[in-house]
Amino acid sequence: MQNFLKNKYTYIIAELSANHNQSFQIAKDSIYAAKEAGADAIKFQTYTADTMTLNIKNSYYSAGNIWDDQYLYQLYEKAYMPWEWQKELKEYADELKIDCFSSPFDCSAVDFLETIDVPAYKIASYEITDLPLIEYTASKQKPLIISTGIASIEDIEEAINSCKKMGNHNISLLKCTSSYPAPLEDANLNSIKYLEDRFNLPVGYSDHTLGITAPIVAVSLGAKIIEKHFILDKSINSADSSFSLDKNELRNMVNSIRDVEKMLGEYKFKLTKKQEEGKYYSRSLFVVKKIKKGEVFTSENIKSLRPNLGIKPKSLNQIIGKKAKMDLEYGMPLKEEFIEDTKEG
Repeated sequence: MQNFLKNKYTYIIAELSANHNQSFQIAKDSIYAAKEAGADAIKFQTYTADTMTLNIKNSYYSAGNIWDDQYLYQLYEKAYMPWEWQKELKEYADELKIDCFSSPFDCSAVDFLETIDVPAYKIASYEITDLPLIEYTASKQKPLIISTGIASIEDIEEAINSCKKMGNHNISLLKCTSSYPAPLEDANLNSIKYLEDRFNLPVGYSDHTLGITAPIVAVSLGAKIIEKHFILDKSINSADSSFSLDKNELRNMVNSIRDVEKMLGEYKFKLTKKQEEGKYYSRSLFVVKKIKKGEVFTSENIKSLRPNLGIKPKSLNQIIGKKAKMDLEYGMPLKEEFIEDTKEG
């Protein structure tokens, strides 16, 4: 498991993305709220409009998502987090003891994030084919989480190999559907296990569906990381507000995931103390009619009943036909010492 995945539990990331809505105070309050809701990490995105696209107004627009017909440059101008905030926000997160890292979208963002000592990096879905960026990020020898929203198997292999080429094997993958919001039928959560088996890496789930059902199911299918967009207040009109969880929803998701972890338990089959105590209520063989010494045991005078005070029911067929060593009263649990060794006849 990656060194920033601190324990056996699912690592839960609150993705702030554009939900700061260009307000430093909202960003800071969001970190506090994410910590209060139980998230393990808060994640930023580090870019400017100029590091994302060209400032051309007659082309390069968003299509097929909630940002339809917005020019990309204008969208990123509104959505980006000012870099001058990020050092102070990272320090605030450190004070609260919630991990804080970011998705860099070019090498200058990696250089900047190194100056504020982020503990890990996330490669966004649309950047998975930017192998020079992945190599440069991997060269910093910090854990990498790579989202696979638009990736083919070949794209994923190339991204992993780019990390390993730089000597960085500290890699996790995120199953993701790069649609905003993503329809439930496109989640394809069964691929979590496939990715884990195929690449022998920890696999999580970056969720863009509405609600909290998909991430909870993902954990039950083996997801080690959950990333979910988070917003301080649903009244904030940001680029990502329509598919983000507020504090109460995030807390419900975290609590539900922790419940799932308790229910999943471990692979080994070992009874708890409570289960051992519960064996008292299993069945055993009882005398259900008065039996005299020398009388033969039959299905009429011994039966399998609760509680577990006598011989196990699996021995019933071996006992029938044998004789009683002594007089037995109605209601007595049947014991080995009450039975002759040989059957009649």
